[in-house]
Amino acid sequence: MAFEKIRAWLTQLGVLTARPAAFALFAVYGIAWIVLGNGLEWHSLATLATWGMTLVIQRAEHRDTQAIHAKLDELLKASRRADNELMDIDDKDAEEVEREREEVRAQSMRE
Repeated sequence: MAFEKIRAWLTQLGVLTARPAAFALFAVYGIAWIVLGNGLEWHSLATLATWGMTLVIQRAEHRDTQAIHAKLDELLKASRRADNELMDIDDKDAEEVEREREEVRAQSMRE
């Protein structure tokens, strides 16, 4: 039970880092680091650049994933043979999604 809560928390943390508020928090942190720290030394700049690029990549990946999911949801709605229960799979943890995929694959092998 505790592992499920941790996994859910980690998933939610990943989603939160893709939000615009994460960029605002990063900017505030960067300014505080420069003002209150040792200024803008090379290692500070490298660390901030790495964190900033991580946020940019996370945001782009989140956007792409959401677009794919929206398209797949639309295809599920349009297909009469599709199992509409899969449209809610986005709300599950990664491990649960993997189990669902294995079940779908097993069903397709039986058909």
